[in-house]
Amino acid sequence: MSESKVAASESRPSGADQSDHIDTAELGELLLGEWASTRKLARELAALPDVHKVEGLTHFEHRERAFRQLKLLVDAKAVHRAFPKRLGGDEDHGGNIAGFEELVTADPSLQIKAGVQWGLFGAAVMHLGSQEHQDKWLPGIMSLEIPGCFAMTETGHGSDVASIATTATYDEATEEFVIHTPFRAAWKDYIGNAAIDGLAAVVFAQLVTKGVNHGVHAFYVQLRDPQTHEFMPGVGGEDDGIKGGLNGIDNGRLHFNQVRVPRTHLLNRYGNVDAEGNYSSAIASPGRRFFTMIGTLVQGRVSLDGAAVAASKIALKIAIQYASERRQFNASSDTEEEVLLDYQRHQRRLFSRLATTYAASFAHEQLLKKFDGVFSGAHDTDEDRQDLETLAAALKSLSTWHALDTLQEAREACGGSGFLIENRFASLRADLDIYATFEGDNTILLQLVAKRLLADYAKEFRNVDFGVLARFAVSQATDVAVNKTGLRQVAQFVADTGSVQRSAIALKDEESQRALLTERVEAMVAEVGNALKDAAKLPQAKAAAVFNQHQDELIEAARAHAELLQWEAFTEGLAKVSDPKTKEVLTWVRDLFGLGLIEKHLSWYLMNGRLSMQRARTVGDYINRLLTKIRPHALELVDAFGYTQEHLRAPISSGAEKQRQDEAADYFRKQRASGSAPIDEKILLLKQKQASKKR
Repeated sequence: MSESKVAASESRPSGADQSDHIDTAELGELLLGEWASTRKLARELAALPDVHKVEGLTHFEHRERAFRQLKLLVDAKAVHRAFPKRLGGDEDHGGNIAGFEELVTADPSLQIKAGVQWGLFGAAVMHLGSQEHQDKWLPGIMSLEIPGCFAMTETGHGSDVASIATTATYDEATEEFVIHTPFRAAWKDYIGNAAIDGLAAVVFAQLVTKGVNHGVHAFYVQLRDPQTHEFMPGVGGEDDGIKGGLNGIDNGRLHFNQVRVPRTHLLNRYGNVDAEGNYSSAIASPGRRFFTMIGTLVQGRVSLDGAAVAASKIALKIAIQYASERRQFNASSDTEEEVLLDYQRHQRRLFSRLATTYAASFAHEQLLKKFDGVFSGAHDTDEDRQDLETLAAALKSLSTWHALDTLQEAREACGGSGFLIENRFASLRADLDIYATFEGDNTILLQLVAKRLLADYAKEFRNVDFGVLARFAVSQATDVAVNKTGLRQVAQFVADTGSVQRSAIALKDEESQRALLTERVEAMVAEVGNALKDAAKLPQAKAAAVFNQHQDELIEAARAHAELLQWEAFTEGLAKVSDPKTKEVLTWVRDLFGLGLIEKHLSWYLMNGRLSMQRARTVGDYINRLLTKIRPHALELVDAFGYTQEHLRAPISSGAEKQRQDEAADYFRKQRASGSAPIDEKILLLKQKQASKKR
């Protein structure tokens, strides 16, 4: 029996079947997904001490170490997977992201710095440039001969990329673009590699030629002299300094004062300017062109989603391992303290997040397949790209928020030990904090998702006649009458009366969960859609005001949609499990996730008549029963994540706590056996009281 299974069996409540295990090997392979071999190679690399974060370094020292680590990635051929085969790459887009995500276990600064160099700077040249651009610059980018930046975000515009103020104005006389930041708010800000390491940048600017602004385009710009490392004429910048996390990355600000670059430095896959200054593009619509260009850079969101899931797995493995060994308070025995993981509240705080992490993991695998399908060209229609953007925005938002929540809860669940930097929670949380903001602020991303949901909702009624709309209106009115007058509640109450068990069975049923989660999304989207359906006919200011009045509802609908996507992905993942016991336990975990969502939004279900009071009361009780069922398998479920001590690197997950507890228990056991143990004052007083009564 493995060390982890020994620990699991020793920490189980009495009466648990010691041989009743899930198949962690099968489950582990399922979680590794389609790019399992790449993930394993990446984990081997991430286990090496040379790529690990060293706590306590100054930010200057951390930056130097992170840059040296990039060279280790190059030597290990860990960064070439997505690049063209003719340049030494593999053109393996899904595998590239899968391997990149695992670097978060080594050092998030290394992961993000690598992402800046190859996932943003290099990817921009590859996806926005021509083959000539690729052949000219990608070899140096791949080898790290050209460290670079991705200069999109400005101090005055973050998520609103279309409104950036930096300009690239074409000069026909010299056949050059003039890059210029006209005021302070137009400085490129928070740019990785800008403060120290970057020699070049892909700079995003408004392309102006012949007096016409053709919108945001990307330009290759030399920042520093390769020999002196000094800024080129007209280029300036400054260091962002110490941040709340990720201090191995030299984030900085860049500004440009009439900096000239050759016309051929326009990355012109989607828009070109000829020598005479004439603009051309295969995409006629400026809006569609902009979103197509930005859409090619979606891999940042995909990789952050996966990295956040990996960080959540690390946190839960450490916290659940510790909770299975740490003892506190005498509840059921006078001589033995309780294991933390046997307390219901401890199970609630960790198992609920474990269930969400499993859901997020299965959802990420689907996102990764969608991403690979689009970028490999196997499934690359406009609709596929829109689906990928929407899915990436939805899942990145939920998983990065979840990672922060999980790291915080795991830290608290481990008490003072969790606050020590050596046990990773505080450090990881600080580094991942910015994940909720970069590559798209999560709230803005959910608004993007909501707009897509509204567009799909509107399409269903775009070309229908009055009779169809009238029938739809009647069905909506009937739905409102049934739900809001309580008729549905009455029907459920009649069906459930006298049987709490019947209510619980109905809620744990897969189709019932699906119906409740789906119905909430559909109802929320329909309600907002109906409220906004005439906004387009209003003057701009009034239309914006109407939209703003419903923005919160819009974002909540998008969040509900993303939660449904995770639940569906989990359910589809279950179908791939062959071992009966593993499938049974994993179904409990899926049910915990689904019922947890229903419990979280219980007020909505009650106010909208989707659940009876009788059935709603059973949700919490059934969740608590699921916790009891999952408890004997908690360690197996986190062992299936496949991370070793080289990845965890937390002393409290190493078995040291169990050794301390065993030592303490042995000490008191020997003391009691020898008769040398002091008498507890409370016992002495009780004996004295009993003796006085006998007199």
